[in-house]
Amino acid sequence: MSESPRPEPVAALRVPPLDPGRPVADQIHAGLKSAILRADLPSGCLLSETEVGLRFGASRTPVRDAFTRLREDGLIVTWPSRGSYVARISEPAIRQAQFLREALETAFVARACEMGLAPETRAALDASLAAQDEAARDGDTARFQSLDDAFHAEIARATGFDRAETLLIREKSALDRLRVLALSDRAHIGLLLDQHRKIHAAILARDAATAQDAMRTHLRAVLDTLDDLKTRHADLFEGAALSN
Repeated sequence: MSESPRPEPVAALRVPPLDPGRPVADQIHAGLKSAILRADLPSGCLLSETEVGLRFGASRTPVRDAFTRLREDGLIVTWPSRGSYVARISEPAIRQAQFLREALETAFVARACEMGLAPETRAALDASLAAQDEAARDGDTARFQSLDDAFHAEIARATGFDRAETLLIREKSALDRLRVLALSDRAHIGLLLDQHRKIHAAILARDAATAQDAMRTHLRAVLDTLDDLKTRHADLFEGAALSN
């Protein structure tokens, strides 16, 4: 069954000026991804390469590159002769991403316990937890999400494997929209912060079993919110793949 496209909200996006020192495609990808995660570009929204290029002040080549990456992230779908649309949130994709993320991150904390944390990594994690606490108290969900991502990325980097952080970012993309919706609940933010502290303490103690259990519990918490979020934001989810 075809779905009528929603009015295009791209023109309403607040877009910062492009930084000439950074790849344009990276900036467009980041801007559109953030807007999709916040539902400023909702499920079913038509994304025109021309309109996006005009909004960002960019040529179509970097826009196409950004669209390719968004398709790889599972955030947009493209139908021949119809165009590109923001994808619905897929429960199967969420569950697969959670499975892969859990496998990666439990391995990361085990290796961090085995190696121990470098002084600069310990300082970065300490600073992250302090900043997360401040963001949680302020109810600043956008900042907390950014700090949450950085906390996990820092642990990935601590493994010494250069591709670990890149792989983590790619595999958790399908979870990010669910995570952003869940962060609207301040109690959920408090739970995540407490879990981060337990993971951090176990790594410092070099207790791999406890660190892995704490990470596993932490990563499964987002699935506990799934049914409630599907009820509250039914328009963002799919029952089946978005059809042409």
